[in-house]
Amino acid sequence: MKLWENIKELTVSFYCSDCWKSYKEFIPAEKHLQTKAETFTVEGYNSRVRHYLARSKRKGKCYSKAEHMIEESLDLLFLNLNNELSILN
Repeated sequence: MKLWENIKELTVSFYCSDCWKSYKEFIPAEKHLQTKAETFTVEGYNSRVRHYLARSKRKGKCYSKAEHMIEESLDLLFLNLNNELSILN
């Protein structure tokens, strides 16, 4: 519910979610697409980020104090995962 309070005023064409019944209670039906096909890729990326970056795990001691450090960490992670980062250059 906290997330919905933060995003409900944004201009969004549609929301994708899995098929949990609770989403129907607050996401407008005309903007709600419930399908695992649309959430599968995002969940996969989130899983990889949590696996490789300690600061992205839930309630740990590793965290970022600055938003730009999160962005830099994600940039480095995805460069590495896409084989575009070389420490030998």
